[in-house]
Amino acid sequence: MNAGQESARLVVGATEVARYVVDPALDARHGPRPYLHPVRTLGGTVVTDALPADHVWHLGASLAVPDVNGSNLWGGRTYVRDVGYTWRADHGRIAHTGWSQRSADRLAHRLEWRDPQGAVLLTENRRLGAVSVDGHVPAWRLDVDYTLRAPDGQDVRLGSPTTNGRPDRAGYGGFFWRAVSAEPASVFGPSTTGEEAVNGSAEPWVALVGTGPDGRAYTLVFSGLGDGDRWFTRTAMYPGVGVAFAFERPATIAAGTTRRGRHAVVVADGALDAGTAAALAAGASIRRPDGATTS
Repeated sequence: MNAGQESARLVVGATEVARYVVDPALDARHGPRPYLHPVRTLGGTVVTDALPADHVWHLGASLAVPDVNGSNLWGGRTYVRDVGYTWRADHGRIAHTGWSQRSADRLAHRLEWRDPQGAVLLTENRRLGAVSVDGHVPAWRLDVDYTLRAPDGQDVRLGSPTTNGRPDRAGYGGFFWRAVSAEPASVFGPSTTGEEAVNGSAEPWVALVGTGPDGRAYTLVFSGLGDGDRWFTRTAMYPGVGVAFAFERPATIAAGTTRRGRHAVVVADGALDAGTAAALAAGASIRRPDGATTS
């Protein structure tokens, strides 16, 4: 982490489980935005990657979209219909504008999604929570809750490489977790197994099993798709799981309205089976970062 970058911690018990980089000093082409890295299991295994050589703009666990009314807030090249990936001067940033809560296990702040000229595309309220998980495996849960608001008088279109013409189900953009794995990772849901089957699905939960830099296995269990969302998964090229807002078709936030997302990620030591992952997902599905429950 570069000097001068503001960061915050998330702690479970006496264990720091995540560092939140709030205002990263990054090249605009990397899609500057707040991100979680490193994220660790309770046993200390690192389960995120940031600025990896294969996709430098992948920043741990973050919220980013490659096409927000034509601005690239994901980083990297932009997919252009009938042309392919192209470097363009279209990179915006997602900027922290103020804290509303900051404690050991709860973070809440306000953000602006800005185009390359600094104009505000969306405003956001985001909350993050870290809580321990009861059970037979060492685990904790990250709760992510955010509300995106479109400005009065302007619809905001969210797109992906797929909606812009890429043909191979690369509909990424939304809440994305770039994992790290010393060995090939695996991914599965309650009724599907493997990258090809899980990618683009609407499974109620998805688990990724990887191996940390310390050689120890870990499991991430994701839940919380919204209406119209799909899972974006990768294991062959790199390990990652995302909640994709516009996997097959654009999503629109109408002028003056909001889009809310609520996701949970259980971070567990060890390689879990489908039954254990399902139980952890079921326990996480009704939680919110403020500790309240929802139906």
